[in-house]
Amino acid sequence: MGDGTDWLLDADPAIRWQVLRDLMDVPAAEVVAERARVAEAGWGKRLLGLQADGLWAGGACFPSSAWRPPGPAVGDSNGQPWTATLPTLRLLRDFGIDPSYPAVRAAVGGVRQHCTWEYAGEPFFDGEVEPCINGGTVAIGAYFGENVENIVVRLLGEQLDDGGWNCEAERGSTRSSFHSTMCVLEGLLEYERAGGTMPVGDARRRGEEYLLARSLFRRASTGQIVDPDWLQFSFPAQWHYDILRGLEYFRSADTRDPRLAEAVEVVRDKQQPDGTWLLENTHQGLIHFEMEEGDGKPSRWNTLRALRVLRWYDAEQPRPPGHERR
Repeated sequence: MGDGTDWLLDADPAIRWQVLRDLMDVPAAEVVAERARVAEAGWGKRLLGLQADGLWAGGACFPSSAWRPPGPAVGDSNGQPWTATLPTLRLLRDFGIDPSYPAVRAAVGGVRQHCTWEYAGEPFFDGEVEPCINGGTVAIGAYFGENVENIVVRLLGEQLDDGGWNCEAERGSTRSSFHSTMCVLEGLLEYERAGGTMPVGDARRRGEEYLLARSLFRRASTGQIVDPDWLQFSFPAQWHYDILRGLEYFRSADTRDPRLAEAVEVVRDKQQPDGTWLLENTHQGLIHFEMEEGDGKPSRWNTLRALRVLRWYDAEQPRPPGHERR
């Protein structure tokens, strides 16, 4: 497969434009042109077309049990409805869809006007109660140019003493969660990049330190792996944590630290002989449509994400003996 770029380019525009930008360094005009196609063709256009009355799947995050997807259900109907508004907007952000594209602006405007949270009926961009949900909402809102200041205020006030966040804090937990912390960090980084008015850098660095002190996947108390599932790479990650998602955050933030080294080598060692990475540990639930061939098969998304993490890391870090690029 060589360096894998031909295989990656034989894909939807959502993948193609990120390959051009992150792995090939083509001229900016070519990247912009391919990115525009995300909303005009393929998966991005398809997702936009599934919105109805400002919502996807009839709800913000937990649609009514009476709701059913049009046509044959895809995925596990007993799992999380990944077809709802929050995970759909999260996926459009993963696609890198252009927030200024007219159809995208119209879709986001529909969410602002019509979508409310199932928990208490608050407007979507005012947030909910759980940090993992609110972190995702901040990332979405900041990316699409919406006002999420109130959610940011809430998240800053909910940071725990150990530096992270936990959705169980309202029920008494004083220890942070990798899942919740990752969601919030992604949100604060997107907010910072969008020019948010509140200083969030210190809170973000404290959250980063929570993960770094644990090498992204080990217990602080014993050094043991917290959850073997975190060494498997899913896409979309949804609200779930794994070390590839963690490394993608640090790459995006351009935060270099020697404590990333072990997690990077886990990623490197999972490359297959043909140069790809597999799809693993898919999080069960209803989805709009399949984007890959299933767990255990080569994954364009995971291959793209792993290659750009390694490219970023190796640009400044010497590779250890026995880990030369394949």
